[in-house]
Amino acid sequence: MATDLRRIERALLSVSDKTGLVDFARFLHGRGVALVSTGGTRDALAAAGLPVTEVADLTGFPEMMDGRLKTLHPLVHGGLLAIRENPSHEAAMLAHNIRPIDLLVVNLYPFEATVARGGSVADCVENIDIGGPAMIRGAAKNHDDVAVVVDVADYARVRDEMEANDGAITLKTRRGLAQKAYARTAAYDAGIASHLAATALEEAPAFRALGGTLGEALRYGENPHQKAAFYRTLDARPGVGSAELIQGKALSYNNIGDADAAFEMVAEFDPAGPAAVAIIKHANPCGVGTGATPAEAYARALRCDPVSAFGGVVAVNRAVDAALAAELAKIFTEAIIAPDADEEARAILGAKKNLRLLLTGGLPDRRAAGQVWRTVAGGFLVQDRDGATVDDLDLKVVTKRAPTSEEMEDLAFGFRVVKHVKSNAIVFARGGATVGIGAGQMSRVDSVRTAAWKAEEAAKAAGAAESLARGAVMASDAFFPFADGLEAAVAAGITAVIQPGGSLRDAEVVAAADKAGIAMVLTGVRHFKH
Repeated sequence: MATDLRRIERALLSVSDKTGLVDFARFLHGRGVALVSTGGTRDALAAAGLPVTEVADLTGFPEMMDGRLKTLHPLVHGGLLAIRENPSHEAAMLAHNIRPIDLLVVNLYPFEATVARGGSVADCVENIDIGGPAMIRGAAKNHDDVAVVVDVADYARVRDEMEANDGAITLKTRRGLAQKAYARTAAYDAGIASHLAATALEEAPAFRALGGTLGEALRYGENPHQKAAFYRTLDARPGVGSAELIQGKALSYNNIGDADAAFEMVAEFDPAGPAAVAIIKHANPCGVGTGATPAEAYARALRCDPVSAFGGVVAVNRAVDAALAAELAKIFTEAIIAPDADEEARAILGAKKNLRLLLTGGLPDRRAAGQVWRTVAGGFLVQDRDGATVDDLDLKVVTKRAPTSEEMEDLAFGFRVVKHVKSNAIVFARGGATVGIGAGQMSRVDSVRTAAWKAEEAAKAAGAAESLARGAVMASDAFFPFADGLEAAVAAGITAVIQPGGSLRDAEVVAAADKAGIAMVLTGVRHFKH
């Protein structure tokens, strides 16, 4: 039967990440703990002058098969799994000369890092740890008697507890360490399973697993009464998960969601081309603009909806410079996410203490394969990331009038943006910037009306004589089920439309466009975003 305190008298250490290893082992030795270890770890400890028994000497079997076989032995697993004070277990230990192991310190082969750096299939497979997870699971199962450490960050926790309890560890801590151990092996195996599914081209494997490592505990979720935390996965895609927080307070749940939406939006624009800026509010863009400079792009994005931009998240597809930083500092912005920022820009933004500045080091590839996960009651949905881009689509003009070159540029711009607007989604665009956005309405015609109203409000804010929709183009994420949405756009002043097509009433919608003398282009690809 478990007691609260278990004294640590013998420890097995086998780690890939040797950060802090020698200092921790030296502490254990100083407490009279006998050290047992495997090849590389044993070498590091011996080089530091610490007495250590190699596992091969313990088991009587040398490491073999390129290190694949070393700890899978009853003298190791028996020492981890034996229940102390259980007569039959004690008899088995005595009969087979099995000595107890009270502390297991293991971190696993760097499979995730090997995948992230683009290792070959053979390298990735060779970095799948076998003995480590087996020992971790055994020690964690027997946490009534054994402490298991899988994270170098827990060395200090174990050391402090042993010092406070004369070399012993409490059951509460052992249980907490066991939980972390099982979560670690689960995340590790999930990464392996996902990688193998991708390399084997398994579109719908019979089993799916998702694992992550705690990035940070959050103050709360979408609302203050909801608890939340942010976890990082194996996905190496540049973005909010990989970004460094240069300044400002910790991100909130909503900040993280908005920053992700914003950065994925600007990734639609090649940084070798015009600068692009997106202003996001509640996961929807309230303005997107392009320009010769980031400051010009921001000004065009801001003009679309300066009211909603207050308290938003701003993303840039290139480094933030001083001119952009000066403009960003003029209104309250929750966060800025960009590949980089120059020193002058950092100094300007540094004066805004509550402003978060996130730097990612690069842009995500808009065409790269990947997956999107979403939980539902009783399960979760998995789908491919929407990697379709207007540059790769076969665009078809279906009206009597073809769009002008300027209209075609704006149509392509609008279709890049509408991909990132919640459905039903409508974007009015002109001159490489949004001028009105209708998001998340239950009917498409209402999204058109919302975009038209936003364009009128933007004109008032800019002191323009007429709605910004006059002479603009429209992008729709999906087809028009009726001609009413198109007719509302024509009434607002739209001159050309891009949409997927595919409605039973496509001919009716095209006829309405011809009647109004506007151009229409079909993409054949839908961009629903729920």
